[in-house]
Amino acid sequence: MDYLKAFIVGGLLCLIGQILIDKTKLTPARILVSYVVIGVFLGAVGLYQPLVEFAGAGATVPLTGFGNTLAQGVRDAVEEDGFLGILTGGLKASAGGIATAILAGLTASLIFKVKDKS
Repeated sequence: MDYLKAFIVGGLLCLIGQILIDKTKLTPARILVSYVVIGVFLGAVGLYQPLVEFAGAGATVPLTGFGNTLAQGVRDAVEEDGFLGILTGGLKASAGGIATAILAGLTASLIFKVKDKS
């Protein structure tokens, strides 16, 4: 049942993104940034955590989950470090994911050859 919940919630988030790409003039980059900002907002006001508890990876893996991780990291760091936590909390909370993305991008660039579109 957990897999089904994750699939449905993650699929709905992707479906909304695809509809926005197909039906609006928003660029994919703006939609991706909007997803992160929505995740930060929902995480900051405490509305995203119930979705994470319900859907698991279906809510934490998409970009809204990254935004939620940033908000949670800032919240925790502010409790521990005070004002300085505003600047450091989000990066500390998401450092593992960011490092993995950079390493995966570097690995892909070393394995595959860039080809000109023409």
